[in-house]
Amino acid sequence: MKASAERRQARVKRQTRVRQKVRGTEERPRLCIFRSAKHMYAQIIEDTTGKTLASVSTVSKDVADGLKYPGNVEAAKAVGSAIAKKALDQNIKQVVFDRNGFLYHGRVKALADAAREAGLSF
Repeated sequence: MKASAERRQARVKRQTRVRQKVRGTEERPRLCIFRSAKHMYAQIIEDTTGKTLASVSTVSKDVADGLKYPGNVEAAKAVGSAIAKKALDQNIKQVVFDRNGFLYHGRVKALADAAREAGLSF
């Protein structure tokens, strides 16, 4: 139990360090991700008003239908391309990537790469 609490505290420290530099504006909103053991979540947030412009996760019906398991790299790629499609539908082409304290590796990297391939630019 102690190791998991330390990992959580380390992620919160990384999260606050990154959040000091990363802010979403009207022209360039923030693409914030969250990774749990079983699911991936992505939101596009405009920080000046605090509004969520688009959100997709492995729990949402349009993404979950084609997935075998929601907690792997393939699921992260599906979430990345789906959030990019929703963003482009709203004329959002550029975003600021907020990894939310998670290391840029594995599922986080797969989501970011899929969003870039689908048309978003960071």
